[in-house]
Amino acid sequence: MPAKKKTPASVNGDIFSKTDVESLKKAFMTHVEYTLAKDSYSTTKLDAYMAIAHVVRDHLIERWLKTQKAYYEQDAKRVYYLSLEFLIGRTLGNSLVNLGLLDECHKALHDLGYSLEEIRDLEWDAGLGNGGLGRLAACFLDSMATMGLPGYGYGIRYEYGIFFQKLINGYQVETPDNWMRYGNPWEFVRPEHLYKVKFKGRLQDYRDEDGVMHIEWVDTEDVMAMAHDIPIPGYGTETVNNLRLWSAKSTRAFDLSFFNSGDYIGAVQHKNETENISRVLYPSDQVREGKELRLKQQYFFVSASLQDIIRRYKKTHNNFNSFPCKVAIQLNDTHPAIAIPELMRILMDEEGIGWDKAWEITLGTIAYTNHTVMPEALEKWPVELMEQLFPRHMQIIYEINQRFLTEVQKCFPGDTGRVRNMSIIEEGAVRMVRMANLAIIGSHSINGVAELHSRILKERVFKDFYQVMPEKFQNKTNGITQRRWLKKSNKALSSLITEHIGDKWVTDLSELKKLLPLVDDASFRKKWQTAKRKNKAVLSRYINDNIGVDVDLDSMFCSQVKRMHEYKRQLLNVLNVITMYNRIKDDPKADFVPRTVLIGGKAAPAYFMAKLIIKLMNCVADVVNFDPDCEGKLKVVFLSNYNVSLAEIIIPATDLSEQISTAGTEASGTGNMKFALNGALTIGTLDGANVEIGEEVGDDNIFIFGLTAPEVEKLENSGYNPMEYYEKNTELKRVIDMIADGFFSHSSPDLFKPIRDSLLYHGDKYLLLADYAAYVKCQDEVSLAYLERDAWTRKSIINVANMGKFSSDRTIAEYADDIWNIKPVAVS
Repeated sequence: MPAKKKTPASVNGDIFSKTDVESLKKAFMTHVEYTLAKDSYSTTKLDAYMAIAHVVRDHLIERWLKTQKAYYEQDAKRVYYLSLEFLIGRTLGNSLVNLGLLDECHKALHDLGYSLEEIRDLEWDAGLGNGGLGRLAACFLDSMATMGLPGYGYGIRYEYGIFFQKLINGYQVETPDNWMRYGNPWEFVRPEHLYKVKFKGRLQDYRDEDGVMHIEWVDTEDVMAMAHDIPIPGYGTETVNNLRLWSAKSTRAFDLSFFNSGDYIGAVQHKNETENISRVLYPSDQVREGKELRLKQQYFFVSASLQDIIRRYKKTHNNFNSFPCKVAIQLNDTHPAIAIPELMRILMDEEGIGWDKAWEITLGTIAYTNHTVMPEALEKWPVELMEQLFPRHMQIIYEINQRFLTEVQKCFPGDTGRVRNMSIIEEGAVRMVRMANLAIIGSHSINGVAELHSRILKERVFKDFYQVMPEKFQNKTNGITQRRWLKKSNKALSSLITEHIGDKWVTDLSELKKLLPLVDDASFRKKWQTAKRKNKAVLSRYINDNIGVDVDLDSMFCSQVKRMHEYKRQLLNVLNVITMYNRIKDDPKADFVPRTVLIGGKAAPAYFMAKLIIKLMNCVADVVNFDPDCEGKLKVVFLSNYNVSLAEIIIPATDLSEQISTAGTEASGTGNMKFALNGALTIGTLDGANVEIGEEVGDDNIFIFGLTAPEVEKLENSGYNPMEYYEKNTELKRVIDMIADGFFSHSSPDLFKPIRDSLLYHGDKYLLLADYAAYVKCQDEVSLAYLERDAWTRKSIINVANMGKFSSDRTIAEYADDIWNIKPVAVS
């Protein structure tokens, strides 16, 4: 007789599925011994992290398997979120919160002689993204799982994530972010899901026995995509969804003929070149090799994901008639836009479906989210490079373009300008493929991510498309998950909130409205202030331990932490810092509302101006922080290597959130939401989601300054002259002259002249000088408001109470209803 199959431990209800403290301790010690092969004498803190991670993972697995089973049994429509970035940060703490195991694990580890806080700090951030785009994707996955929606993430398993930022003599220096150095206990390798991805080659026509013409893509350079799965648990639910990341593998380990002839380097060269595709997040595209690698990355993960999606669909369906009814694919920006010709290629060349039906399926399946209003940020690729890498896809793109433009010409005969603007192919000295145009034409829905952003898309950026197909365009204002950005990262405040209004806000953020009656409760306001001070103390210790600067807890903590880019105007913040410094120096005995200015963010390695601004910030910090006149009044701190974990320390401690991009440039922003949810007041322009935050919290509880988007456009069209602002404003002139004349760079007086030149002689593209006076005036108003600490606290509470709109749960519910047409699936 065959041996009886052993029932899995979790089904038996043993220690691996129980949540009491004693069972967690036993599970921990079991993993120490049987997973890590250690005993109590040899266990390190890293071993302890690995052991508790495996304990938590055990609690995910059974739910994970049940979730997938439920989706199949109910033949649920599923959404697949394709994103080149997933900035998930650390997983342990988030999983403990969502599983409801945080307190029990804290006690279990304490009993075993470990600190959960110390162990959590050993986890390396999974830096699989560059900023808001990737963090948004991570928030969306959390919301889908919490809401019981059948959603999957697809991306790349970068061996090296966003670079590790070091500061050496005030300069940004990039070092590799080897986030998997010690292994990743949260991932499951799926070697059975291995897909071939093709590049280059040539096309071959042939007719079958029925005389039907077929096109075959042959003589290709092939790469294998291997799946790695990460479970994504919902909060307080049995649902555990899946994030599938692809790693590139060679079709063979190495060429034996090279090896046998003694060419050992040549033997492994092909393997290394192949696997470079998933090596690094965003390789530099300043050279052709970098452009080619980045484009290969995009197609690599799209092709593997579509093959996987189709494999899953075909398990329960024998034709493609129901494909759009069972599959929704969301493109997170233009990076995955090549999914449109790839899906067409698979349907036509591999499944034998005709053009019209294949186009109907593709259009009914794919939707596109745009994340930028700046034309230079809309992806374009050289036609010549696309034809070399993807000869069949370019045939399909040409056909899509020709058919679409024919329809446009019918609607607008003789309007060659419109046809030129709407073409997927941009004509010029170097012909380019416009990926945004491809995404719009090949998607059934196009959405912006804030009301202002969506309006700009319709009225300016994609005006021609909106006039032809207005029904495709809609808005989905971004959101954030309150589970990570309040409950997990701000225990002091979240505990206070739960104590007074209950914990329903964790899954329904509109519940925070119940805080409004407490605004007038003096004892509650005092507790609110205590929570903020506790968080400021945590950040203060971090700054002292890592940077060696002492900051005053009574000072106003003013934070601007985000990707470094000129349109985000970190430089405007610096101009104000120098202005405050000059005012202190001019009258050291005058009253001054103390401030600690916190700035953090990474500049792209090839972005000269952004890196120079980082250097300027650090030089200004050196002058300010070592000037005795500024003691107790002003400190400046650049927080290096800004990431999700550091954000979870900075955001709860912040009093003032700096959201000061030029109006009409920021699509939405989500940092503004995170700060406001944690009780920071916002100083900002009417840009991105700042507009909607202002509408929710009220004009009296936000500090708005500067030109509006229409005013920006009008000023630019009328001939903006930054020199006029420089000549007329003595404080501004003094600040710029100090920067240009070497006040902050004595050893290299000309170091910062490029910054002066960009502002005065190269057009001041983002209108810093036009907004400077209004910004400084608004900052003065902020200082006066901060003096009235009780009134400030009232505003802080009102901000938090009105953040319900900005939960990613609301955003995802709108996507599910308006774009994906998917419903929650019960998992039991």
